[in-house]
Amino acid sequence: MMNKKIIYGLLGAVILSASLKLGYAQQKNFETATVSTLPSIFPSPVFMELQGESFPLGQTITLVALPEVSEYTKTTVVKMLNKAGVKNVNTTQKIPKSIRGTVVVLGESKSGDGTALLSNNQAILDAHKEGYVISSGKKDQGFLISLMGHDAHGLFHATQSFAQLITSAFFPSLLIQDYPAQPIRGSVEGFYGKPWTMLEREQHLLFLSSVKANTYVYTPKDDPYARDRWRQPYPADTLSELGRIAKIATDNHINFVYAISPGPTICFSCKTDFDLLKDKVNALRSVGVRSFYLALDDIEYQKWNCNQDSITFGKSGPEAAAVAQSSLLNKLQDYIKGVDPEAPNLIMVPTEYYDAKETPYKAALRKNLNQDIVVQWTGTDVVPPSISINDAKAATKVFGKPTLLWDNYPVNDYAESKGRLLLAPYDRREAGLSKQLAGILSNPMNQEAASRVAISGVAAFAWNDQDYDASRTWTFAARQLAGNNPKTTQALLLFFDTQHLAPTFGTHPWQVQAPALKLILDKFRDAFSYGNKDDRAQAIKSLINHAHEFRNAPNIIRSGTIDKGFVREAGPWLDAMAIWGEALESVVTGLQEVQMGKSNSVSYFDKAQELAKKAAVIPSTPGATRFEGPVKIADGVLDVFIKDVPKLLYIAKGSK
Repeated sequence: MMNKKIIYGLLGAVILSASLKLGYAQQKNFETATVSTLPSIFPSPVFMELQGESFPLGQTITLVALPEVSEYTKTTVVKMLNKAGVKNVNTTQKIPKSIRGTVVVLGESKSGDGTALLSNNQAILDAHKEGYVISSGKKDQGFLISLMGHDAHGLFHATQSFAQLITSAFFPSLLIQDYPAQPIRGSVEGFYGKPWTMLEREQHLLFLSSVKANTYVYTPKDDPYARDRWRQPYPADTLSELGRIAKIATDNHINFVYAISPGPTICFSCKTDFDLLKDKVNALRSVGVRSFYLALDDIEYQKWNCNQDSITFGKSGPEAAAVAQSSLLNKLQDYIKGVDPEAPNLIMVPTEYYDAKETPYKAALRKNLNQDIVVQWTGTDVVPPSISINDAKAATKVFGKPTLLWDNYPVNDYAESKGRLLLAPYDRREAGLSKQLAGILSNPMNQEAASRVAISGVAAFAWNDQDYDASRTWTFAARQLAGNNPKTTQALLLFFDTQHLAPTFGTHPWQVQAPALKLILDKFRDAFSYGNKDDRAQAIKSLINHAHEFRNAPNIIRSGTIDKGFVREAGPWLDAMAIWGEALESVVTGLQEVQMGKSNSVSYFDKAQELAKKAAVIPSTPGATRFEGPVKIADGVLDVFIKDVPKLLYIAKGSK
């Protein structure tokens, strides 16, 4: 039986997406309103309250960037204002003595002007790292909007909320006080198969900053210079490109973490190997990378790679491996801190990276590893169906410190995910995990743009798990990909539902396939099987309308308002969805023909079966993923319905 929480969440998503058209249609009327409406901000702020009437943003704005504000942050806000329709942005570093027109102030709360401004606006000085305060309302002869960060990171997060507040001609009078629940939030490019391109990484970093994430880990398994050929230096052009991406990350307040995976071949006690490891670190440091990671996952730890390790650490095995790994990690942590005392702590993923069972390996790691080194953990399994507070507490106990969750969703590099995009919302992680973890990183798909659907949820949960709503965040992700176009957003939600199944390494997925479509089809079956003639006629009419919408969704998605990367990545699935939609139209039309007493219904049923066969063999993009298609669309739901529909004729004969 489907979990009630899932059903209600899905119904909420359907209702919310259906109301998008109304919401956008009302936006023009909002431009003449004087009453503020509480906006939707993602991730959900810790505190948000209206404080008066809305006010016009205006065509000319004075932007005050206090001296501590970076040029990049100031320029980012200017671009936001221009995009929102503000024609003239006059910049200065001093707050006017008297406010006239609309004035936007950027700064950090620790500065004198920032503290005074918060005090005057009766806002509480935020004490949380990466926290921020936004206050807005009437001031003197004009209107004042202040964005104050606890630090530079907090200020940048404030600008991302500001971008969501300036989507209409009127700005709400409000107070937002906000900060992240988790200190580490973001993604880890850690999948097998085709790595992302540098352009995709650049786009992903901009996306991460927009949802207030702060970490990106570079560790594609198929980068030879990070794993199989880790001892070899990067080619100059590749190193330069990594430096360019790291600079984009830094500008957007994302910690670019470079991960190296020497485990398959390293000799832990060899000075030469350690020197080569330092050389790799120094090469990355030379192009601006300051944060590092040692990946020891998916390696052999029952035998040594060199005889010297057997002399240094004794007989090979899990316990000895943990001692050797700890020795290497501790030395590397000391080296990094020695050359850059302010560098973030080293991160590692252990060889036993899942479950929270006590083992000789984990016990040795807990005993020997420097406490400052951050340990990653994937949950109760490699692809866990859920993660609870108790799970995280158990992991803390066995690893000796709160772990950084490596959440293997929505990664699709394993056999059970073959032929799928994983587009279900991020779910089944218990509120309160923020108090038990060091952070959350999502392992995405080979498809960068499509991964944003789930990672929007990861970022929102990591920011504020107590107020996390999977369905609302799912709709937000669709709206962002659609460029705020309501028609395209609705089409995307229909498509997302066809890719809702979330597999594990076993036979039982942790999220079911196409639950919203299944509700519609089940309702149709009930009406057709147990209703009277009028009930059936209405059910057929409703389902034909939905079939038309389903069939047309791919064309709408490809209409030009949506992210081009997403359209390219989803191409085979969109092709298949259109054909499946045509098959659904045909089979329901056949039922309609029967209801009208016509004799050609069989031809419609036959056509539907032919279309279904055609759609079922469309291959995924060659080389895009480790395990390839054919692509799946609402499998186990739509295909079963189309196959079984003719049987409804016999069920219906007995109804009145």
